Parts: sequence; structure tokens; C-alpha cells
Amino acid sequence: MLLDDKTQDKPKIEYPANWGFKLIGRNKEALHACIKEVMGDKEHLCSLGNASKTGKFHSYNASCIVDDQEERDRLFKCFQDHDDVEMVI
Repeated sequence: MLLDDKTQDKPKIEYPANWGFKLIGRNKEALHACIKEVMGDKEHLCSLGNASKTGKFHSYNASCIVDDQEERDRLFKCFQDHDDVEMVI
């Protein structure tokens, strides 16, 4: 489905689905530890993303299979509420 500024419908996501999160923070080691903490025993992939030009911010990409919207939202909120995370996309 193509979305444009006139479309009010959300895209239909079929679960289980592979879902990715981009985490941005000031300390890349702390971001990596945050991903391990939030994911726990859940199988996931994690890779270092980009750093800002000044080196002040770093990003990590994390992905996993989510079983439903509730799990996806719970993981997002855990990342969002973590002290070492400035932003989650």
C-alpha cells in the first residue's frame, strides 16, 4: 500500500515480523549494553550505526522478531525510557 499525505490508513503489519529499532545516544558502549538489557534472552541482531560529525552522538541498529504490536510497543517504550537513549526511531 502506498501512503501519501491524503491517506489516513496505517499500513497493515503482519505478525510475527522482523522489526528494527535505531537507538541514538551519547555513549556507544552504554547503548550496546541497553540493547542487551532490553532484549534479554530474545534473539536479536545489533550493529553499530553512525556517529555525528562531532562524535557527540552515536547510533545502534537493533532488530528482532516481534510476535505482535504489544511486544513491539513494549520494546520501543523500554528503549525510549532508558537513561542512556536520547532517541529511538
